[in-house]
Amino acid sequence: MVKIITKKSLGTQEVYDIGVEKDHNFTLENSLVASNCFNKSHSMAYAYITYQTAYLKANFPVEYMAALLTANSGDQEKVQRYITNCLKLKIDVEPPDINGSELTFTPLPMEMTKGEKHKILFGISAVKNVGEGAIENILEARQEGGDFKSLPDLCDRVNLHSVNRRALEALIQCGAFDKIDHNRQQLVNDLEGVIKWAQDRKKDRESGQGNLFDLLGDTSFGKSANKYESAPKSKTVKDFDKQEKLRLEKELLGFYVSEHPLKNLLQMNQDPDVVTLEQLEDKKGKVSVIVMISAIKPVVTKKGEKMAILQIEDLTHQIKAVVFPKTYEQVGSHITDNAVLLISGKIEKDGEEIQIIVDDAKPVKAVEMSEEFKPLENEDAEIWHPESVKILQVAKPVELLQMVIVKLTPQQIKDTKSLNYLKAILQELSNRGGDGSVSVAGIVVGEYSCQPLRISSQLWVQDGEETVSRLKSAGFDARIFPLNNHGDAMVFREMRDRLNLHSWASCLLDTDRDRISSYLKYLTQSSQITAPPF
Repeated sequence: MVKIITKKSLGTQEVYDIGVEKDHNFTLENSLVASNCFNKSHSMAYAYITYQTAYLKANFPVEYMAALLTANSGDQEKVQRYITNCLKLKIDVEPPDINGSELTFTPLPMEMTKGEKHKILFGISAVKNVGEGAIENILEARQEGGDFKSLPDLCDRVNLHSVNRRALEALIQCGAFDKIDHNRQQLVNDLEGVIKWAQDRKKDRESGQGNLFDLLGDTSFGKSANKYESAPKSKTVKDFDKQEKLRLEKELLGFYVSEHPLKNLLQMNQDPDVVTLEQLEDKKGKVSVIVMISAIKPVVTKKGEKMAILQIEDLTHQIKAVVFPKTYEQVGSHITDNAVLLISGKIEKDGEEIQIIVDDAKPVKAVEMSEEFKPLENEDAEIWHPESVKILQVAKPVELLQMVIVKLTPQQIKDTKSLNYLKAILQELSNRGGDGSVSVAGIVVGEYSCQPLRISSQLWVQDGEETVSRLKSAGFDARIFPLNNHGDAMVFREMRDRLNLHSWASCLLDTDRDRISSYLKYLTQSSQITAPPF
């Protein structure tokens, strides 16, 4: 609605038919006039464009999303949201590729790559510190001479005044050379020597001296010689760790591309009370979100109390979160750069802006389980390798008296309905007022393999006998084992006998008692370790 300030008669004029009754007056009460009254042609144009974009998204999803990302490349918030949409459409968004990326986002449909998934490559123009002249020079050299085979190959073929050290370092650190050499730190260390080597080669060519391999026509004693073998190489070093790789990607591209720290956590989350930041627009009151802290602004009140204003993000959105002094006293130790937290609080809306007033914050991490037992060397039958199991966990010290173990088959693990049924039973029996004194764990038993499956402490129970009874009634094979006053070997022996584990597992009782102890501790710990100790 808008308000009429002045009026002026224009007499009788020719007007467009906008589909309303004759002589309709758009002036309403209190001098207000109705707005957004689209004429028929305008509405038709909108409907036609809507149909076109819907058709493109349905039939050409990779090309459509690549175009959408390119059109909005200057809006970081929109790009992040569209990358999340790509994940939902099972389209991988990958870092730039020095041999595959164009200026803007590059679609790579399965039909083109013969791969298993659609892909979209970041454009080279998205990389910070790589100027327009450098991009043009790289693309021109690639078009003339084909794909680059190595870092020396690229440095030998491009203009190093345009493609300078800063640009090359940025391309390496964001992952653009990963398909040539995945060790990013090694390439960064090699870079200075390779640049000088390429500059010397250029001077030789310009002076007419050439290189020995060039004079031999790229052959040596009947074998093809690599003219880049003479390029210097620094001492071999390990690659950057995952955290450093992700940090550099975020710094140079503005996004986590190869793997977002929250990706697995959000995909595994089954708690309906935990929502994404994008969903907050439709929520009221208290909410819980799994987020990463991207920026911290410390604040000291007039009373000298500490508080903080946070910039938090997930795969869908970025918003602010306010931690007032009383809450800061309790959770301040968890508030660090790039910390992954489960934050609970109240939504506060100011027009279109949304922020969370934090009531509580807990560190969250993904625990990845690998295969525990392996068959004996003389077992030559086909082995079933279960997929890794990941569980969201928040640290809680618990004094345990008993352990309920559920024996599962590979078929049950793949059956979502069966797992949801198991979870529903445990949720019903778990103690909502505090921590359960009976831990719950699982063992996935295949024909020739056995894998432990630790279950979140939030699903631990108070009454072990009742839990076993309910699980058996529901068709699950479950047993209860006392943990107090029992040696590890005794508990394992009971597990082996009562759960009918394989005969080769018996060998562990005599050959590796430490492994048994580690196995049991692993099942009864909730978050002290991040991977099996075996």
